[in-house]
Amino acid sequence: MEGSGVEGIVIAGAGLAGLATALGLHRKGVRSLVLESSATLRASGFAFTTWTNAFRALDALGVGDKIREHHLLYERLLAFSASTGEPAAKLSLKMQGKSGPHEIRCVKRNFLLETLENELPEGTIRFSSKIVSIEEDGNVKLLHLSDGSTIRAKVLIGCDGVNSVVAKWLGLPKPILSGRSATRGLAEYPAGHGFGPEILQFIGQGFRSGVLPCSDTSVYWNYTWYPSPDDGDAEESVAKMRSYVVAKLRAARIPAEALDVIERSEMSDVVSSPLRFRSPLALVRGSISRGNVCVAGDAFHPTTPELGQGGCAALEDGVVLARCLSEAFLADGAEHDLGYEAVKAALEKYAEERRWRGIRLITAAYVVGFIQQSTNPVIKFLREKFLSGLLAKTMIAMADYDCGKL
Repeated sequence: MEGSGVEGIVIAGAGLAGLATALGLHRKGVRSLVLESSATLRASGFAFTTWTNAFRALDALGVGDKIREHHLLYERLLAFSASTGEPAAKLSLKMQGKSGPHEIRCVKRNFLLETLENELPEGTIRFSSKIVSIEEDGNVKLLHLSDGSTIRAKVLIGCDGVNSVVAKWLGLPKPILSGRSATRGLAEYPAGHGFGPEILQFIGQGFRSGVLPCSDTSVYWNYTWYPSPDDGDAEESVAKMRSYVVAKLRAARIPAEALDVIERSEMSDVVSSPLRFRSPLALVRGSISRGNVCVAGDAFHPTTPELGQGGCAALEDGVVLARCLSEAFLADGAEHDLGYEAVKAALEKYAEERRWRGIRLITAAYVVGFIQQSTNPVIKFLREKFLSGLLAKTMIAMADYDCGKL
């Protein structure tokens, strides 16, 4: 595959999908080059929920136990109606799915990214390498970088996030604004935080918030809401955003220990971000792959966070994509001279396997988010009386998925 200054497989983006794909290929003996636009690994968002499906993918990549060692296993979800402070639901997360009991943990994003990076050969990731445009030279893709250099690639995989240059090249439409925003933080408790192995979720008038212990000494939190002019200058600084969130949650009478997490936490300089998703209809006929180019992770299926499946699905993508490509690369000793048609067929196989999974996740997340955060009196009544269990079961059903082995 190499020679004449042409890279075999180039992956744009060293996030979850990009590193999972690179590691999956490495496990199968196939080399790749990862281009990361930042100078270092980026761990925006602090942490994310890893459900059963994510650990199946991590086990396939050979790093599942390393992640388990450092993160708490949840035993239940406690969901509160924040307007009353009374529990709205109390549900076991170790429910039996199609393939056995569920496994849910909140994993620090930087820990996972570093774990994946450490399993890769030195030099796999090239930092400060942002793709700004893509051209074609026959079947080879010319990747023009922001530093003026050009890389020639026989296979291009776009794992470059919600503003993906590769997705744009494929013709996928821009993600849609959901009308909601999110802010997040991470609190450290060197002497221990005292929370049990459970997710605390608070649902109120127009907002949803979660408090999730990662380990015995760290706790992650998130807050999503519908921005309005009444919010004032909350998004100008970390201090103002923290005060805004604490005031909203204190008014909703959530437990003091949950407020303490927010008050003592570290927050990103980007204090909030709009929640975006790609229309499911855009993926029904849209080009997830074309020729020797494809997308994965948020470049493929950006979704709102209600299911906690964005990062999980990115890991699934990486395993499936590595399997499809490596099967083609290793067939009949073709790894040194794999043809365009074989690459195209491998990426089409990946797209076929992942298309409807992405569509279902985006759709379910949007519906769950709308119901959880709606201010409509009828939906609010139904949510508090009847829908909490149904929403939790939807989350669990979406996590009962196996992307298979490498």
